[in-house]
Order: sequence, then structure tokens, then C-alpha cells
Amino acid sequence: MSTLAPIPDAEKDPRVKAVFDDICATRKTDFINNLWHALAFDPVLLESTWAEVKRIMATPSTLDPLTKELIYIAVSVANGCSYCVHSHTAAARAKGMTAAQHAELLSIIGLAAKTNQIANALQLPVDPAFDASASK
Repeated sequence: MSTLAPIPDAEKDPRVKAVFDDICATRKTDFINNLWHALAFDPVLLESTWAEVKRIMATPSTLDPLTKELIYIAVSVANGCSYCVHSHTAAARAKGMTAAQHAELLSIIGLAAKTNQIANALQLPVDPAFDASASK
């Protein structure tokens, strides 16, 4: 259940329509997901969020698109965002994630969560070999 009522006819605002049109063109789809519809209540926030998503997730970079989606899934799991886990798992599948890769990703997320909690509970000092600011 959303904390914000849907904005009726949000695309009547030319700024919202421009973002929605760009989302469709960039993603080669006519589907606008709930996140973007919800952000239509604030065209400035909608524009800035889409610009950042487009720059980081849709622009070619040193990371391939599937790797970006896998990272997004892992962070979304860590942050407890069910919406993002679902949407980025679907995106990863669309970018070629196999069932075996998904299973391995979940194993890595589980392992990282476990060892993070152990290291945090033990309050371990960082090894000098891992500290980029430590003098060599």
C-alpha cells in the first residue's frame, strides 16, 4: 500500500510527460513502473531521479548492464526494499541473468550478510593491507 495517492493524469504536466517519454525511449518500452508514477507528484524530483538512473544504469560504462542489475539487487536486499528487489530482478532476467546466476547471487548476498554481521559484532580493526590510506 502506497503512502501517496496516485496523481490522476500526471502526464498532463509537460515535465512529467517528457520524463515518461524519455523512460519509454531509453528502455524501448511503453511501460512506466509505479516508482515513476509515484514521483510524478514532484516533477523536479522525478526529473533528477530519472537523470541519475539514466546516467548510472542506462549509460554504457565500465560495468556491463547485467552486473549493474546484480549490484542493485544486492543493495536492495541489504536495504530491505522489496519493490527494488522485484523490479531489478526482472531487469536482470531481461538482461540475461540465468537461474544459476540468481542462485549464486543469493548465496553471495547471504554470505556477505553473515560475515558482515560477524565482523561488526567483533568490531574488528581493518587490516593495514586493506587500508588504502595506510603507509606502505
